[in-house]
Amino acid sequence: ADLSVNTAEDDHAKGIYLMLTGRRQTAAADYPRFGAVAAKSLAPSDDALPGHIIITPGGGGGSGSDSAYLEPKYASVVLGNGNPPQYTARPDSIGEQADQCRHDFRRRANERFQSRRRSAMTDAYAASYEQAQLLMQRRDVFDVTKEPAADQERYGKYDFSRHCLLARRLLEQGVTFVQVSHSNYDTHNENFDFHLEQLAEFDLGFSNFVQDVADRGMLDSTLIVVLSEFGRTPHINLYYGRDHWSKAWSIVMAGCRTPRGAAYGATNADGTEVTDGQVDHGQLFHTYLQSVGVDSTGSFSIDGREMPIADPAAEPIRALLA
Repeated sequence: ADLSVNTAEDDHAKGIYLMLTGRRQTAAADYPRFGAVAAKSLAPSDDALPGHIIITPGGGGGSGSDSAYLEPKYASVVLGNGNPPQYTARPDSIGEQADQCRHDFRRRANERFQSRRRSAMTDAYAASYEQAQLLMQRRDVFDVTKEPAADQERYGKYDFSRHCLLARRLLEQGVTFVQVSHSNYDTHNENFDFHLEQLAEFDLGFSNFVQDVADRGMLDSTLIVVLSEFGRTPHINLYYGRDHWSKAWSIVMAGCRTPRGAAYGATNADGTEVTDGQVDHGQLFHTYLQSVGVDSTGSFSIDGREMPIADPAAEPIRALLA
């Protein structure tokens, strides 16, 4: 399904925030990103793999802030350039037996400390170490070279294609949420030359990913979304580029309950404004959650305070939840 969007936000950082949280960024509150909400709502509590993974072209690590008021374990694990999580390989200088002794000692020290000064913060700290050890045992899950050579060849040599193949591999292993980033679309100059290259990369990786998800019988239980922080101006500027334009742009949804091949909404003839079926970030966030079986009208109980999962002022797009 192709949707006509108006978010009225032309700032990069603010646009990213509202598209991933369903709310506008304010100083009053910070809200969890979609991946953190999905992980808390859907990921098995005893899973060794993270429920919220982001694959980026750059460096890896983690982003503790993207879970906001949810527990740190729902924050993203970032795979820089599609590599396994950082610091999960045992150094060659440490043998397996010595490594196990270190972990046992750490657990005993933690238990002793926790018996006197236990808190939510110390629980989260201890849990992060336990998950790190589990990840060390599952490093092969993140290695796309384990995929058949024919699949690797079909996806091609672009980094984005490799990241899409990794995303498919992770979903097959039961990871709840995987976000794959593809950058360099901010074409204020030479829009057409840059986009010829970018879209060639995107089309190869994305088309193979969707086809594989469908061929494996996963499409009806997997929501796929292609989004950005905003669109680009319908008109060309002085430098053959397109500037920021959030008043009329599109996202794509596939899988789960999304109607296939549908177009929701319409713009005027030159694409400068939405004239029918306009949707915004709040509606989209509700719709994503409802599509995967999460009641977006519910709340998370945080320290005795009920925090709405999605913006109570918005509603899901019913036509996409048939």
